[in-house]
Amino acid sequence: MFLRTIEDEQATGRVAEIYEKQKAQLGFVMEAAKCFTARPDLLPIYTDFSDRIRAGFSLGLREWRLITLIAAKHIPSTYCSHVYGKQLIDDLGSKEAVLAVQRDFRTAGLSDRDVEMLAYAEKIAQDASRVSHTDIDRLHAVGFSDQQICDIALCTAFRCFVSRFFDATGAGTEAVFIDDDTEFRTSMSVGRSL
Repeated sequence: MFLRTIEDEQATGRVAEIYEKQKAQLGFVMEAAKCFTARPDLLPIYTDFSDRIRAGFSLGLREWRLITLIAAKHIPSTYCSHVYGKQLIDDLGSKEAVLAVQRDFRTAGLSDRDVEMLAYAEKIAQDASRVSHTDIDRLHAVGFSDQQICDIALCTAFRCFVSRFFDATGAGTEAVFIDDDTEFRTSMSVGRSL
């Protein structure tokens, strides 16, 4: 971490509550949380915002992870690629399936609906000013509602923001998210070196 942040034993108030919740879920506090404590008032705001986005997300957790993986590739965010790539192994059934999506989701055997969703996310992550009504028409054509399209855009834009903040503050990928498989680890390392 490039900045001085609040360590577990120094945490008080709402920061301590958030840390304790993460420790209960993961066994540790992620650097993605700690980096927000260089300004301690930010972690509760970030946590509440993130929790609300996820709670109201009109698509599934698998879709959240797929969108995040594609956004992370284009940001580029090694941290988020490793975290979400690892989580997608169970969702997609194998490391090979995750690698196929990460290499080229258009040829990875995904449904037309998934491909359109990820094409939209990819365009947002690369240059959202290129999004046109044609992109929205394509999403409607495969069955996405306006709320779901909004959520794809929100998930992607949120990932762009937080991933760039993580890199800018020096938050590093925790060892638990780094796979032992060399090919997988190399493929997920899309930005900053581990």
